[in-house]
Amino acid sequence: MSEDARKYRFQNPEVIYSDLEIVTASRADISHLEDLSSKNPRKRIRLCAHNTPENALHEMLIIHERSAYVRPHKHPGKSESMHVISGRVDLVIFDNGGAVAQVIEMGDYASGLTFYERVEKPVFHTLIIRSDVLVFHETTNGPFQLGTTVFPDWAPDGSDIAAAERYMRDVDQRINPPTGKQ
Repeated sequence: MSEDARKYRFQNPEVIYSDLEIVTASRADISHLEDLSSKNPRKRIRLCAHNTPENALHEMLIIHERSAYVRPHKHPGKSESMHVISGRVDLVIFDNGGAVAQVIEMGDYASGLTFYERVEKPVFHTLIIRSDVLVFHETTNGPFQLGTTVFPDWAPDGSDIAAAERYMRDVDQRINPPTGKQ
């Protein structure tokens, strides 16, 4: 899509809506979104294919850089699916107390890893991004209502970057303990 053909409406620096009746994405669009993501303080951006938060179906192309912190969360009353377009990521599922319950290693189709997942019921989850950039398609049911996402008290809120980084290193060590080999 040429720069002139992009009809974006920025809700904020991280959330873009398209005003096109038919939303498409090419490598050039993903490159453009990656560039926008790199300029955001939280190193992420999403292009919403649905035109308002009130839509019953939400489809998004999401870009996260490796350093993006995805605060553990769950969405009561909603299902959510993820399809990896490029990059590698660990989808970490937690129990309600913060213990790691499952880790799903994901990558694009060519990687041979799981490239698609759908969570039917609300579970706490986060992403540990393993590549420099992760590009994925996410679908969830709407409408979006501010304040309905549940965040646990056992994970930092992200306002303290150092605390969020320490927390993610701790989660990573729980799922990939050091072997002690040098």
